[in-house]
Amino acid sequence: MTFILGIDPGLTRTGWGIISSNGQHISYIKSGTIIPPVVSDISIKLEFLYKSLTEVIQNHEIDECAIEESFVNKNASTSLKLGCARGAILLTLRLAGLEIKEYAAKLVKKTVTGVGNAEKVQVELMVKHLLPKAIVSSADEADALAIAICHSSFQRVKL
Repeated sequence: MTFILGIDPGLTRTGWGIISSNGQHISYIKSGTIIPPVVSDISIKLEFLYKSLTEVIQNHEIDECAIEESFVNKNASTSLKLGCARGAILLTLRLAGLEIKEYAAKLVKKTVTGVGNAEKVQVELMVKHLLPKAIVSSADEADALAIAICHSSFQRVKL
């Protein structure tokens, strides 16, 4: 059994989801959304991300990790802030000794829904279909679980 942590990075909301996979079947373990405090000091938000994600990692068995690749936003400031959040998350995962795989959003959507430009609602519906016991309270959690499902699919292909 392999436990996979999927992460949908963000500075204001970071979704995370853990699934188990035996190569043929996947099961929901847990998911959540990390919401840093609303402050102007980005370092406080990054510290909150680090501490919160470290707690998730310490409280759950995790074998593999998958995160959404960055994309260039039209707003340079938004892209820079997302890059800061991703950097903090990637460092947290590396310090925990986890191997990290990155997947493009379009690939995740295509893997989970069959359509690379699927809407968030479609992704969430398919996640709930593939993981019927999943308790998904945000689109960020659904995206994180979709990333974990995508990773599981690609790991299964390599077997």
